[in-house]
Amino acid sequence: MILPLLVVSFVLGGCSSFNLFGQRDLPKATPEGIYAMAAEEYKDGDYKKAREYFSRVKEEYPLHELAVLAEIGIADSLYSNKDYPEAQDAYSDFISLHPINENVPYAIYQIGMCHYNQMEAIDRDQTETMNARKEWEKLIARYPESKFSIMAEKMLKDVKQRLAEREFYIGDFYLTQKKYKAALTRFERIAAEYSNVGLDYKVENYIRETKAKIAEEEKAKLKEDEAKKNKEQDKIKKEEAKKKKAEEKRLKEAEEKRLAEQARIRKEEESRKKTEAKKLKEEEEKRLKEQARIKKEEEKKVKAEAKKLKEVEAQRLKEEARIKKEEDKKKKAEEKRLKEEEEKKLKEQTKTNT
Repeated sequence: MILPLLVVSFVLGGCSSFNLFGQRDLPKATPEGIYAMAAEEYKDGDYKKAREYFSRVKEEYPLHELAVLAEIGIADSLYSNKDYPEAQDAYSDFISLHPINENVPYAIYQIGMCHYNQMEAIDRDQTETMNARKEWEKLIARYPESKFSIMAEKMLKDVKQRLAEREFYIGDFYLTQKKYKAALTRFERIAAEYSNVGLDYKVENYIRETKAKIAEEEKAKLKEDEAKKNKEQDKIKKEEAKKKKAEEKRLKEAEEKRLAEQARIRKEEESRKKTEAKKLKEEEEKRLKEQARIKKEEEKKVKAEAKKLKEVEAQRLKEEARIKKEEDKKKKAEEKRLKEEEEKKLKEQTKTNT
């Protein structure tokens, strides 16, 4: 940890009357005194109490130069108390508030350590391991001359080894499950990304073994595919022969059905013709019979009409004779009347003359 070094450095450089080990204490009401008490509590392992004193420095003397170091002290207290998520947030806040502070490399290194101390076994989730790696790689890239970068490089090798072991664990699992291509992907990833972490020789052997397994599997698969192809071809031939036989049977049945249909149609046609001829004969007989009936009725009508005309003519002649007789009778009566009138007239004339 860097904190005790920061405290000692500050005290020795800034106040010669102070001895960290208790010869003479600073006034406790000053930021230096509170900070010194925090450092003392931290050294004694009372991290909670140390954090309280560091927080007092930060809150009561926010503009003092020790306030910045107190923020680191708060984060270190949380870290040493194994409150890693809270410590990580505290280091991150420090970096956000003081991005150019000389202690930023240390804060980045400690964030990586927070992740590192939360790593799980290789058969579990490795998010914390990857986050630790990311933080230390960032530290090395940004501050290559920092002593914390040298420390990070050492820790990074351990983290990479763990990630490589995780990849190897997964690859070995795939290998036992005979998922050789998935296993090879994992082993080759170790060879490409995690060289020089102690697994090179082992991984090289496993890659060679896995490739051999893949070759055997592919050979067996080709053989199986060939057998399957031949079996499929035999199946296709049998199906084609079966289809051909079925088609021949269908065509034969269709031909028989066609001939039977032709015979049925011919028979129906003959029957229809006979029925039609019979019907035509019956209609012709009916027509002739009807003609005879009509002719007979017409002759009967002609006779009746002739008889009627004869009767009408006789009636007419009788009527003419009756009219003539009446006219003759009227004529005689008229003549008689005229004669009688003439005679009467003559008598009157005679009488008048006398």
